[in-house]
Amino acid sequence: MSSVSLSNWFSTMAAGNELLWLLMLILNFIGILVMYRYFGRIGLYAWVPIAVIIANIQVIKTVQLFGLTSSLGNIVYATSFLATDILSENYGKKDAGRAVGIGFLTLASLTVFMNLALLFEPAAIDFAQESMVTLYTLLPRIALASFVAYGVSQLHDVWAYSLMKKRRPEVKWIWLRNNVSTMVSQAIDSLLFVTIAFAGSIPASEFWEIALTTYVLKWVVAAADTPLVYLAARWKRNNMIKET
Repeated sequence: MSSVSLSNWFSTMAAGNELLWLLMLILNFIGILVMYRYFGRIGLYAWVPIAVIIANIQVIKTVQLFGLTSSLGNIVYATSFLATDILSENYGKKDAGRAVGIGFLTLASLTVFMNLALLFEPAAIDFAQESMVTLYTLLPRIALASFVAYGVSQLHDVWAYSLMKKRRPEVKWIWLRNNVSTMVSQAIDSLLFVTIAFAGSIPASEFWEIALTTYVLKWVVAAADTPLVYLAARWKRNNMIKET
């Protein structure tokens, strides 16, 4: 394969990844809006474990995005912050804290039950064991990274959002509390997660590249989801939410 055709192949693959990333972003936003619109705060509580489980599986896969190496799972994980921000805005700090607790229990359950499943002796006709080992033997370290990063960053996000809402409760300041609380929290999350999950197991250059791209992509999601917080607040004020 010539260098020109190889370059074109990589360009095509990169463009494909970017389009898939955008599609995943849109689908995640639609999903969380549907969950909130038709199930209220319970829908947001349900979305948090969905995001935690998917993110901790997707994060194992690394891809090329915008010319840089990045792990997957950034979008769906970032929407867990969106869920807690909507809860903080529309219901208060206590409800947002409950969602964080649900995320912890979900991650603990995923880690325990999937690693327990690996201990079972597979039958002769089993075809899943090797694939499960590939995915979930990495999970304890990923889970530890997630526990620490998720706990510290989410508690900071809930605290910072609630603090700013007390000082500037007007609807017009949603953009400020949503972006500041989430972007600082995502920086904490990305640094803690990448350090615990990947330090010593990948080259230093790729380590910092993943740390940077992980944060940048989460930052993009945080900026893009600001209209959703405004929309959720409007639905709540107009009694359009079907609380269950």
